[in-house]
Amino acid sequence: QVRLVESGGDSVQAGGSLRLSCAASGDIGSACMGWFRQAPGKVREGVAAINRLARPVYADSVKGRFTISRDVANNTLYLQMNGLNPGDTATYYCAAGVCSLVAPSSLFRQYDYWGQGVQVTVSS
Repeated sequence: QVRLVESGGDSVQAGGSLRLSCAASGDIGSACMGWFRQAPGKVREGVAAINRLARPVYADSVKGRFTISRDVANNTLYLQMNGLNPGDTATYYCAAGVCSLVAPSSLFRQYDYWGQGVQVTVSS
């Protein structure tokens, strides 16, 4: 069992930056991980994902603005978010799932573990 705890959510002005962190209770070295978000009245969507080889993939809406990274030694996943706009307002969740070393990064993978989410609010 892996427990994921997100932090770093906040309210910012448009154009601002935030860094979300996701601390895992277990070893994330064998996991593929991702960030997802859900805005009120909308379905949850994948934002960014990273595989065991640290290769990232991003949703088109955040490419060039968000960066996903992982610190295996400290069992932590990050999401650096720059150039935030009101459309990024949502609850952000991190997720993890066991995957093979060569598994590709995917926003559509079935993840086994989820955090409780953090709120990001961007005002214009």
